[in-house]
Amino acid sequence: MLGFDTSYEVCNCKRVSIEQIVLALEDKSEPTLRDIQDLTTAGTECRHCIFKEGDNGKLKKKIYCKDILNEIKNKRV
Repeated sequence: MLGFDTSYEVCNCKRVSIEQIVLALEDKSEPTLRDIQDLTTAGTECRHCIFKEGDNGKLKKKIYCKDILNEIKNKRV
């Protein structure tokens, strides 16, 4: 997914990987960022992993929940 191994940890606070997000959204016909948060708890603590514009951390993420969501939506079209 986007050049990352599916075991890559997107949300360090909650230890959520790309694979966990993809699996959580596979039954959702129109997945949202809220679904990612509700189903995996990713992005519910510091919130830096949700999207680039909201990443105020010292070390910037390489991939965000929004990137994964967009990739999933694009593959379904």
